[in-house]
Amino acid sequence: MQTNFTAEQLKDTHVAESEKILRKCVHCGFCTATCPTFTLLGDELDSPRGRIYLIKDMLENDRPADEKIVKHIDRCLSCLACMTTCPSGVHYMHLVDHARVHIEKTYKRPLSDRLMRGVLAFVLPYPKRFRMALIGAFFGRPLAGALKALGGPLAKIGAMLELAPARAPMRGQLEGPGVFQAETGTRKGRVALLSGCAQPVLNPGINDATIRLLKRAGYEIVLPKGEVCCGALVHHMGKEEASLENARRNVDAWMAEAEGEGLDAILITASGCGTTIKDYGFMLREDPAYAEKADKVSKLSRDITEFLSDIELGTPDIEPGLTVAYHSACSMQHGQKITRQPKDLLKAAGFRVKDVPEGHLCCGSAGTYNILQPEIARRLRDRKVANIESTKPDLIATGNIGCMTQIGLGTGIPILHTAELLDWVYGGPEPEAVTSVRMAQQAAE
Repeated sequence: MQTNFTAEQLKDTHVAESEKILRKCVHCGFCTATCPTFTLLGDELDSPRGRIYLIKDMLENDRPADEKIVKHIDRCLSCLACMTTCPSGVHYMHLVDHARVHIEKTYKRPLSDRLMRGVLAFVLPYPKRFRMALIGAFFGRPLAGALKALGGPLAKIGAMLELAPARAPMRGQLEGPGVFQAETGTRKGRVALLSGCAQPVLNPGINDATIRLLKRAGYEIVLPKGEVCCGALVHHMGKEEASLENARRNVDAWMAEAEGEGLDAILITASGCGTTIKDYGFMLREDPAYAEKADKVSKLSRDITEFLSDIELGTPDIEPGLTVAYHSACSMQHGQKITRQPKDLLKAAGFRVKDVPEGHLCCGSAGTYNILQPEIARRLRDRKVANIESTKPDLIATGNIGCMTQIGLGTGIPILHTAELLDWVYGGPEPEAVTSVRMAQQAAE
């Protein structure tokens, strides 16, 4: 793509980076075939190619964002399916991230949008605040349907209430900060585990299962002091300084461990977080105090299934005999290019693994997207659920808490994290959802 930025504009390193990305685009349109919003809406401006033209025009003319561009950029899920499809290597993620920062700086949203985004940024990245909010949401949940029916800003509040669990989960048994010793006689390694922000509130069992599994495999696990939200939630809302501050705090926490007793890896059980943490090196590339450390953190970071694929888990304690539909989160398959490892682990554990038709399409979760764009998110969820149910699984497995919450609203099939299933098969307790499925199967026999 031909660009016409001035030399003065290109002195801004963010603009210069976006210009390099824009020049790689050859207008081929391959991205439109895998874009969820274009698939649903059929509007060229709701495709990656269309958004690229809008972003180019905005940045090249050095003008503030307007209502039109905000509408179409807001509709982007950042699922990154376009990056998987693109034959030219267009790094759409960094381009749309830059556009969101520009929007945040130059566009004044309607008051209702500003309030909603402010509340989300104030609550979701902080587990204590989020836990308190869920208590309030429990009482407001019966109003979710009525609020959604009213439309407009109230529909977003209804969508937010609908996402709240029917009952607040108990706190995790293995919360940090702290260190959990390996169960075997000889320690095979030492890893840090990202506690996360929303995940330990919505489903603390994921981290509990991961820690048990790693301990039995011979690893020491540290939940570092000073760790905070990865920054993904505010990052995708264009709140650059807030996301960078979170990144710096996490880099400090993890590097203190790496330079102290050492770390073999930083493990992440929410793939949405993993995509962002693996990008810390890029995000902090211009910070002289953090650039090198952030790059080290990014290189140490691994999804839990990446790590488990490279270590010895032993022989399964049981034969699960269950069929699992594996939902590959967008941040897993497109953001981190992890496609084989989770399914291989589940197969080795004795599960019958089914691929989901149209598996490249997003479920509609996408961080806060299912709150800020509830109608599109609902349509994507219903499409995803129909594809999953067509495989007739006993269970659904995935590696991202957002997908678990979103898909769980649309189906009665239990959905679990891959680590929860592996923990069970390799010596951990049986998850309640699995118990329910097995009891139903026995009753049907």
